Amino acid sequence: MSRFFTILFLLCTFQPQFAQVTKDTLKVGFTTAPPFIIQEDGLLEGINVWLWKQVAEDLELNYELVQLDFADMLDSLKQGNLDVSINPLTITGDRSKEMEFTHSFFASHSTIAVAQQSSLQRVKHFFSAFFHINFLRGFLFLLVMLLFFGCITWLAEHKGNPEHFRPGWRGLWDGLWWSMVTLSTVGYGDKAPKTRMGKVAALGLMFSGLLFVSGLTASIASSLTVNQLANSSEDFNSFKKRAVGTVKSSEADDFLKTHFFRDINLYKGVVPGLQDLNAQKIDAFIYDEPILQYRIRKDSSLRKLELLPIKFDVQFYAFGIKKDSVLLEQAISQRILEIIETQEWEVVLSEFSLTEL
Repeated sequence: MSRFFTILFLLCTFQPQFAQVTKDTLKVGFTTAPPFIIQEDGLLEGINVWLWKQVAEDLELNYELVQLDFADMLDSLKQGNLDVSINPLTITGDRSKEMEFTHSFFASHSTIAVAQQSSLQRVKHFFSAFFHINFLRGFLFLLVMLLFFGCITWLAEHKGNPEHFRPGWRGLWDGLWWSMVTLSTVGYGDKAPKTRMGKVAALGLMFSGLLFVSGLTASIASSLTVNQLANSSEDFNSFKKRAVGTVKSSEADDFLKTHFFRDINLYKGVVPGLQDLNAQKIDAFIYDEPILQYRIRKDSSLRKLELLPIKFDVQFYAFGIKKDSVLLEQAISQRILEIIETQEWEVVLSEFSLTEL
């Protein structure tokens, strides 16, 4: 019996408080984040807009929408100037200290947008690697080695084998020609040493040349590979030393700082960042994958941008609620759970080409 009175007391205590909250006009903040919040021609639509309208209608909530920049919206919510944010906010430990979160309604991840390389840029990267300083040093040493063995062979052959190794300066060219043909294993046979000293020099050239050319080939291949990795857009860590952009005060902003990215450019929204990426003012833009994908697909001026097959920083989206508004948060969370379990929610996601993890 006492348990019944306890439950009755709690209902009587908290129900008026929740009723008072819902009778007030809630200040609901948002910033455009397609496909979750889309603003076109004065109309507001998108996944989050649809979800919020369903929740507000079912709970009979009175509200007014307030549009702010992302960072200003977060600050207003933390300071209690907003009651709700309907943006797809990532649930984090730090944010949970300053606001309440509803139940998550979508799971996603961050990714990297880059500008597609032109054919000219690819050729430029190749030649910059091919003509690396180490390659030029190796090529110079190879030339010196060919001259050395060519001269020795000429000295040994020009008297006893003048038809192959002529006297004078022309004979030096014969020696250089023979050493290049021998080392490259072309083997024309137009010139060949006949003296014992000439044959010893030929053996020295063949053995030392074989070892050196093998090392030089490995060095060139290594240089090309290292340069390709340095300019590769497939490696997450390769962007840590490059100029990247993201939205100010977003989860991606915190992630980049935590993972020691050195050159981070902050923007008020996704569009200015993608425009700078398109103009090659930054090397990459890092943000939530569904938002980047939607922007690039819908904006024809950004068609030269592409998303890399890199996925990291799994995120769970939720509505943000003013701190200590527990009853409001619980009521909204319960209704969100009921909605996302319906077939209608799946239909809404498919309309915007979204699939969860």
